[in-house]
Amino acid sequence: MDAKTQNLLDALTAQPVVPVLIVESVEHAVPLARALVEGGLKALEITLRTDAALDVIKAMSEEIEGAVIGAGTILSARDYAAAEKAGAKFIVSPGINGDILDAADDSEVPLLPGTATASEVLSLREEGYRVMKFFPAEQAGGAPYLKALSSPLADIKFCPTGGVSLANAPDYLKLPNVICVGGSWVAPKDLVARGDWAGIKKLAEDACATLGKY
Repeated sequence: MDAKTQNLLDALTAQPVVPVLIVESVEHAVPLARALVEGGLKALEITLRTDAALDVIKAMSEEIEGAVIGAGTILSARDYAAAEKAGAKFIVSPGINGDILDAADDSEVPLLPGTATASEVLSLREEGYRVMKFFPAEQAGGAPYLKALSSPLADIKFCPTGGVSLANAPDYLKLPNVICVGGSWVAPKDLVARGDWAGIKKLAEDACATLGKY
């Protein structure tokens, strides 16, 4: 296993859920990351779905000790480069194309590529990938689908994201080919909007306590 893949695995296996965050304001970056990290969730995915996203990644990366900040919703090599420049330590894409794969090959920052079908998994496997995102998890077949892949594709590990909640996360985490899940429930928009960092820390703690045993 190469060093990039090992770094990615180290980040993802350290916690049961990776928060998937849409952050509208850079003012929320540091207190939000601090709350999640103090709650036990150090690896965070900041999606590039807002104008503030790159500044959020930069602020979190520079100011929160112990945080491992990743960038999600990477759609192109340009996105990849911008996220890396902002300080992202891992990259997450909803799907895959040659542009993103080329950028990943040229970068020291590891890629968690998005897949939704067995054919996509096989294509990425040929490129050397063994750790992938399964997205959108619930809509693409959920835990039963990943269970079906676990035997013929036993060397592939997944982080399912999309429709995953505290209630159904155990269904995924019980599977031998799932290393963690991605979810937004640990940082709901309403709590972020009103700055309820204590509430978000509690959600992170609850997620670790409830899901850490799987």
